Amino acid sequence: MTLLSVNLNAVAQLRNRRDLPWPSVVGLARVVLDAGASGVTVHPRPDERHIRRSDVYDLADLLRYEYPTAEFNIEGYPSEDFFALIDKVNPQQVTLVPDDPAQATSDHGWDFRGKGNFLTDVVQRLKAPDRRISLFCDPDAGVDGVAAARATGADRIELYTGPYGGCHDDRDRAVRELAALAHTAQAAHLAGLGVNAGHDLTLANLPAFQSAVPHVDEVSIGHGITADALLLGFAEAVRQYRAVLGS
Repeated sequence: MTLLSVNLNAVAQLRNRRDLPWPSVVGLARVVLDAGASGVTVHPRPDERHIRRSDVYDLADLLRYEYPTAEFNIEGYPSEDFFALIDKVNPQQVTLVPDDPAQATSDHGWDFRGKGNFLTDVVQRLKAPDRRISLFCDPDAGVDGVAAARATGADRIELYTGPYGGCHDDRDRAVRELAALAHTAQAAHLAGLGVNAGHDLTLANLPAFQSAVPHVDEVSIGHGITADALLLGFAEAVRQYRAVLGS
C-alpha cells in the first residue's frame, strides 16, 4: 500500500491569480482528507507565489484540530526562514529540496556526496522524535547516492519522478526511467531508508510506476491531481488515485 499526500500548491496558485479567498486551500484540504488522502503537502517559497505562510499556519491548525491522524508534509530549501517555520509548525514530515528560489518548480535532487556535510548538519537540526526528514533524490542516484543520503541521518528519500512523468508517449524512455527509479528505490530499502515519490505523476502514468517501483511508502501529487480534479472533482480524483495506489 502506498499512501497519498495531496500537494496544494496548484490550488494556492490558482487562488493567487485574484485577490479573493477562493479556491480555498483549507477548504480543499478538507475535501481531499475526507476522500481518504493520508495528508497534505505544501512547498512555501520565499516569494509566496503559491502557498503563503498564512496557509501553512491555517493548514497546521486544520490538521491539528480536525484531522489529527493526517500528516502535514512541508517541502523547502533549508534557509533560516524555513527552519523558523518548521520550528513553529512542527509538521510530521519535512522534505528538503535543493531549489533556487527563482525556480518554477523542483527539477533535480540533491548532490548527496557534494552536499553531504551540509545536509548532515541540516538533518540533525531538523530531527525531532515525532518528525521524519526526507531528501529529494534524483531517480538515478543508485546505491552510492542512497548510501550518502543515509549517512546524513535522513529517514527517507523522495524520488524525483519528473523525468518519468515527462516521457508521455515515449515508451522506451519510460522503461529506462522506471528502471532507474526501481534501482534507487530498492537501494534505499536495503539501506533502511523509506521511499517517497513525486512530480508529474498522473492517473495515466501512475499504474506503471506502481508496478515497476518497489517499496514506495508515499507519493506526493499536486499538479496532476489538480488537473484531473478539474474534470472529476477533487474528491473523485483522490478516490481514483487511491485506487491505483491500493490505499
